[in-house]
Amino acid sequence: MFNSLQDKLDKALQNIQGRGKITEINVAETVKEIRRALVDADVNYKVAKDLTKRVQDKALGQNVLTSITPGQLMTKIVHDELVELMGTTQEGINLSDKPTIILIAGLQGSGKTTFSGKLANYLKQKRSKNPLLVACDVYRPAAIDQLTVLADQVGVTIYKEIENKNPVEISQNAIQFAKENKHDVVIIDTAGRLAIDEAMMNEIRNVHQAVKPTETLFVVDAMTGQDAVNTALAFNHVLDYNGVVLTKLDGDTRGGAALTVRSVVHKPIKFISTGEKMEALDLFYPERMADRILGMGDVVSLVERAQEQFDEEEAKKLHKKIAKNEFGFDDFLTQINQIKKMGNMKDLMGMLPGVGKAIKDVDINDDAFKHIEAIIYSMTPEERRKPSVIDMNRKKRIAKGAGRKLEDVNALMKQFEQMSKMMKMMQGPQGKQLMQMMSKGMPNMPGMGGKLFGK
Repeated sequence: MFNSLQDKLDKALQNIQGRGKITEINVAETVKEIRRALVDADVNYKVAKDLTKRVQDKALGQNVLTSITPGQLMTKIVHDELVELMGTTQEGINLSDKPTIILIAGLQGSGKTTFSGKLANYLKQKRSKNPLLVACDVYRPAAIDQLTVLADQVGVTIYKEIENKNPVEISQNAIQFAKENKHDVVIIDTAGRLAIDEAMMNEIRNVHQAVKPTETLFVVDAMTGQDAVNTALAFNHVLDYNGVVLTKLDGDTRGGAALTVRSVVHKPIKFISTGEKMEALDLFYPERMADRILGMGDVVSLVERAQEQFDEEEAKKLHKKIAKNEFGFDDFLTQINQIKKMGNMKDLMGMLPGVGKAIKDVDINDDAFKHIEAIIYSMTPEERRKPSVIDMNRKKRIAKGAGRKLEDVNALMKQFEQMSKMMKMMQGPQGKQLMQMMSKGMPNMPGMGGKLFGK
């Protein structure tokens, strides 16, 4: 996410690193490079110019404290301006109405339907709602089928009328259905077009006037950069929507849409979406995004994702198994599945301070665990429950069954043994010391490396 912009801002800020004090000359050089980095990221030129002017004005005349360097001070100023540009605070979704009606709008290909499924999953899992998905895209081939698949995937109800081609009637009937069946949120997925046209605008306006939504969210593809902002502006003139959703932030996005849309459209970014997994949806926090753009990571979001997958009852069972030395490969699989549910692996690692830049050119496959899973699933229930019974003959059979080499099985067994020892240590007095070591950065942590994670 934003790798190119991150690199260019890093280089720009290096102009002032190591300087003894802030001067007009080194500030001017740095600001020029920052403006160039923003424009290259497809940020509106006027927005980039205004932002760098504020950075320059704030930087000049600042007294550098003994505890910080000019480079650190400049980074802080840029960070604060980025936060201000993107909206300062996180603005959530309004769920006050009964039922709450959420209208989803956007161009074709922006990710509206996938976002609708993700939003239904988010409201069900995190807000304890009973959402109803409504299929109002009556033009795109297989749009209704796609929404049906997503509804089944996240376990929510879908309302659809195959023969009816009138989105206004479908949406009104769906709201009545929701009231009769105790659905407290109605998510209406509308049709998109390849470009803005009068027919599209009239249709979405008619649906909007008919259902009077609590929230209208405009979905934009972050990979389209400034075009996304222009489209958002055009739609806002028609709908006066409540917020923006940025999708495909895991792609090769330059960042212009995320940085510009708030200041141009004057609407908050409410959600960001990465990847195809239904769990890959986050509330938008301007400060956290500024942290990531400047390579500071986003540990808070990472911890929140981990907490969402944390099951207290399962944790208690695991604790007892570890204490009794009964931790097995089935438990290991459970841990892997929890990590996978947290989202895109490269995106997760990018949330760690300093890691995003280090892995920007590294191809991290989301199927990084598949070889480990194949090996474990080739084991018998007894072998998974009690790894100590696995001898050389069993290893050969397991390797053959998984389509892997014997060395891969040996490597997994070794990693599992190291991980088991480490988890055992966490139960005793050495646990606190180990946690302190990990918090400072512990290289080659067992279970997190090795060729099993490659191809």
